[in-house]
Amino acid sequence: MSEPRVIRILHVVGGMNRGGVETWLMHVLRHIDREKFQMDFLVHTEKPCAYDDEIRALGSRIIPCMHPRNPLQYALNFRRILRDYGPYDVVHSHVHHFSGYVLWLAYLGGVPIRIAHSHNDTSRLQAQASFTRSIYLSVTEFLIRRYATNGVAASSEAGKSLFGSSWGVTRKQILYYGIDLAVFKEQIDGFKLRSELNIPQNAFVIGHVGRFDTQKNHAFVIEIAQEIFRKDTNVYFLLVGDGPLRPQIEEAVLMASLAEWLIFAGLRSDVPQIMLGAMDMFLMPSLYEGLPVTALEAQAAGLRCILSDTISPEVSIVQGLVRWLSLSQPARVWAETILEVKQSKNENNFLQTLDSLSNSPFNIVSSVNTLSRLYSN
Repeated sequence: MSEPRVIRILHVVGGMNRGGVETWLMHVLRHIDREKFQMDFLVHTEKPCAYDDEIRALGSRIIPCMHPRNPLQYALNFRRILRDYGPYDVVHSHVHHFSGYVLWLAYLGGVPIRIAHSHNDTSRLQAQASFTRSIYLSVTEFLIRRYATNGVAASSEAGKSLFGSSWGVTRKQILYYGIDLAVFKEQIDGFKLRSELNIPQNAFVIGHVGRFDTQKNHAFVIEIAQEIFRKDTNVYFLLVGDGPLRPQIEEAVLMASLAEWLIFAGLRSDVPQIMLGAMDMFLMPSLYEGLPVTALEAQAAGLRCILSDTISPEVSIVQGLVRWLSLSQPARVWAETILEVKQSKNENNFLQTLDSLSNSPFNIVSSVNTLSRLYSN
């Protein structure tokens, strides 16, 4: 009997930098059977990205498709890519509403399986959209309904945001992010990590991991820090990530005279190790999310988490680790809650936590198996 042929998948993303979606896709690429599935990445940038070298080392390709804001030029580029690099069995698009246009082009290019993947609950932003933006959203949603053979969402709210309230009725499913739990079983030198980051060994460290943009609400983190330092100056904030708003946030920290206590770690390839060795708590007051990978990783590291109630409750996978607060509450209330949790004892057993995650759909093995079945079927 002949060998079954390789299933070829083209993922469409903005760029393969260190973000939640991109990190999950890298977990998938590392763990999927690459003799059965060939994954390439169509990106909307020609700039080098953090994961590009590893992607190529694992046998996949980075394929720039420029001018997404110019529909005609983008269509010509997309058709050329399908011709030169294809044929592809699957186009799996991760660019939210723009997926409608992408999957229409994939349909015209003869790609049989066309997946729209919703990673964020952007319903609040959509409700505030301008007239022109509303037209764009309506058109792209129509294209998704018409040309997506499958819809996938990181959470139920993310699904409703892109596919509508009845999104789970046909050809659509939740696919939870899976994380690689092996790294959380490693021995971490916390003393070395804190020394490297200029954090005192006896300090209580509140961590945040995320791109510096409006969604992540770093300005509110600064407000919370100001309230905390009125009562406790042995608390440090560790901010991991980069992005367009980082200079603005750094300036705000200087103006608030908090530079000694707010540490900017930049982009890191060792986020799980930092969570294990340098953080005592995880804070995420995002304006909106789908199902953030970093909140899953924080629980895998045994960290107690303070999250905004805009984040899907599905992210709470370890009992007792997650507390929710409303963004309508002032920074003072957030600070008081953080200090209250700081004083309480963490009752969770770390090994039991990892066991529960191993047997959950948030394990990368489960995630990859689900995705493999979707591609194969």
